[in-house]
Amino acid sequence: MRFSEIVEQLGMAEASSLEAQPDLNPEITGVSAVQDSQPNTISYVEGTKFAPYIEQTANAALILPMNASLQAQATEQGIAWVSTQAPRLGFARAIALFYQPFHLSPGIHPTAIIDPTAKIGTNVAIGPHVVIHNAAIIEDNVCIHPQVVIYPQAHVGANTTLHASCVIHERAQVGQHCIIHAGAVIGSEGFGFVPTPQGWEKMHQSGIVVLEDHVEVGCNSAIDRPAVGETRIGQNSKLDNLVHVAHNCQLANNCVLAAQVGLAGGVELEPLVVLGGQVGVANNAKIGKGAQAGSKAGLHSNVPAGSVMMGSPASPYRTYLKSSAIYNRLPEMHRTLKKLQKQVAELEKQLTALDQTDT
Repeated sequence: MRFSEIVEQLGMAEASSLEAQPDLNPEITGVSAVQDSQPNTISYVEGTKFAPYIEQTANAALILPMNASLQAQATEQGIAWVSTQAPRLGFARAIALFYQPFHLSPGIHPTAIIDPTAKIGTNVAIGPHVVIHNAAIIEDNVCIHPQVVIYPQAHVGANTTLHASCVIHERAQVGQHCIIHAGAVIGSEGFGFVPTPQGWEKMHQSGIVVLEDHVEVGCNSAIDRPAVGETRIGQNSKLDNLVHVAHNCQLANNCVLAAQVGLAGGVELEPLVVLGGQVGVANNAKIGKGAQAGSKAGLHSNVPAGSVMMGSPASPYRTYLKSSAIYNRLPEMHRTLKKLQKQVAELEKQLTALDQTDT
């Protein structure tokens, strides 16, 4: 594929070397990282921090930010370039031009077990040892990889991909263009038990899980259904591997949860919330629009919109930095305290001696 074709298909070019050097139009055969570049490939540079790589890269073309200095540097090296406000996004689109994830061909493998009452759309791919229970609905162009289990009355939207060994529990609703990765469980029972004098009595979880369109769920994650009502994951939200979303949680659109995030029951995330790895959120906490929490933060109460939180228990970012600075000085402060205590003790002895002299 010629560089000029890539520029056209990216659809986001604001400037390119083709304007001044139309003959510099190399054949591009793939993509590679600028730090580990390969000939005849395209890569990207996100900012001036990575400028030194331009001097040594073997890439035939680069996606650059709107930076005249970086553009001139690439031109001097004889590298074709295209500039955009979002180079990383451009590179993501370039990857898609050369690579598509493995997708089963439409058809039903002979080892699949499908209840006669299940409804299967057109161009659906169903792999080996898949089990689809009664009254389940699988819409058009769904790809179901081996050993997936779909429980009764579950609904899987068009163009969704279910990777190997994931489970869609009863009555769960998965939207269109979703991706459920290997081992994930959608609609598993919420953790519901009632204490009695005889011990814990199980509260059946009769609710459902709803995934809206374009949701992605990582490997071995679990999204639990509630006792009543629904657990909902909003449109275009992305969950990493090993994420746990408990019963009755409500995630709005475009939320991002990194690996090992745990949401307790009834948590509400407003749009555009970002939670770093291993963040924990307590029961019924509400996290405001656009709020962010750094890795391992413990969110025990409501978080205002736009906040950046760190630490456990979490505090605003600036407060956390000040607290961390103080924490690092604790050994020094402890020595100073012991020294002051010793001085105070000496002064008290002297005062006691003076009092005895006066009497």
